Amino acid sequence: MRQQQKIVFANDFRSNSNAKELQAFGEGKDKKSLEADKISIKVAGRLMLNRGSFMVIQDVTDRIQLYVDRHNLPDNVLAAIETWDLGNIIGAEGYLSRSNKGDLFVYLTKVRLLTKSLRPLPDKHQGLSDTEMRYRQRYVDLIINEEVRNVFRVRSKIITHIRKFLTERNFLEVETTMLHPIPGGAAAKPFKTHHNALDMDMFLRIAPELYLKRLVVGGFDKVFEINRNFRNEGVSARHNPEFTMIEWCQAYADYVDNMNLTEVLFRELAQLILGITDVPYQGKVFYFGKPFIRLSVFDSILKYNTDITEDDLKDIEKTRAIAKKVGADVKGFEGLGELQTIIFEETVEHKLEQPTFITQYPFEVSPLARRNDEDPTITDRFELFIGGREIANAYSELKDTEDQAARFMQQVKDKESGDDEAMHYDADFVNALEYGMPPTSGEGIGIDRLVMLLTNSPSIRDVILFPHMRPLAK
Repeated sequence: MRQQQKIVFANDFRSNSNAKELQAFGEGKDKKSLEADKISIKVAGRLMLNRGSFMVIQDVTDRIQLYVDRHNLPDNVLAAIETWDLGNIIGAEGYLSRSNKGDLFVYLTKVRLLTKSLRPLPDKHQGLSDTEMRYRQRYVDLIINEEVRNVFRVRSKIITHIRKFLTERNFLEVETTMLHPIPGGAAAKPFKTHHNALDMDMFLRIAPELYLKRLVVGGFDKVFEINRNFRNEGVSARHNPEFTMIEWCQAYADYVDNMNLTEVLFRELAQLILGITDVPYQGKVFYFGKPFIRLSVFDSILKYNTDITEDDLKDIEKTRAIAKKVGADVKGFEGLGELQTIIFEETVEHKLEQPTFITQYPFEVSPLARRNDEDPTITDRFELFIGGREIANAYSELKDTEDQAARFMQQVKDKESGDDEAMHYDADFVNALEYGMPPTSGEGIGIDRLVMLLTNSPSIRDVILFPHMRPLAK
């Protein structure tokens, strides 16, 4: 090709329509009326079928047929068409018409190759059947599988609606730093890097929470960020080390306000994406239209473990024995609340099928949450579970500076004892709180898991364009 023509990979073709627009324009019109209009069309796309007389191209919107009239096109063009491979990208000019069978097509007056595909597309019958290869070569997966392309259209639609939902409620979208001098805002192991010019170690963000709360201190009462977070954890069907969250903080609100807001948001998203509030997922149905269940950690353990009593959960030695019995490693966990949380995680989480707000987490496992006014051993916090998976985490924010400093110090002790997910002491955040933060509640929602639910996708890798994978063996 390089020997035969001056330019192989052209960049001078400009389309004036796409396949979906052409399908819509041609709907309800017969061959006679289309050819009478004879509107000039320029369309481009990837060659997906080449039968000589008819070709099919695919663009970002849909597919459209092209009709090759051998009496109308030059011999050199006809000869070139016969050599074109599936996967090539071509530019076509002509006008809309219909076949005698009623099929819509573009009657070609000009057509040329824009990009030569050097690799063959997967077999049209088998497709790209290797799941791991689909994730590694997402670009091929997107070419072949319309349902995959639709997942990412839906993902974009979800994020767009969340942004609209919050801005309509007077939230300000912000962008906070992704390189942190101290990792914070969540219990997670961070990725570490080094800044050469400043000669200092830095950490990829595990959460934006502490910076959003700094902004509330600064006077922005309602802020949100749709952000990438990075956590140095394992890879699974529910975990990717790089993931997307929406986090917001709102002043003069508490965690109950966020529960109410979350229910409205999830119902709107289900209605937008599915047209209904009953969400089918992997053979189950989750009912977003009904009030979400609200249950404390303590009460949920009793509900799902009929052999455990209230007195058992209030006695630290009995609680420790129960935690051991359910298979948990309790080494290093000394607090009653910590042991209760372990029992909850082992025996309850996976049973929370319908949308459920689990509330009143013990303060030991909630270092950034406000203590409950009536019972200081628990916090005004919830996590939302759907299908046995955590989807959201929220709480009334801790604004008592001395309490926050003490909890940071306990986190430091936990880290020194071997907990690599414990938090650092963030002196600047404590300094910010000393200027005074209004009563505030914040929330984080995992976008990837939410998209999994609304697209009926079994793995987080199905909803991330380029998921992280182990290197292929050499």
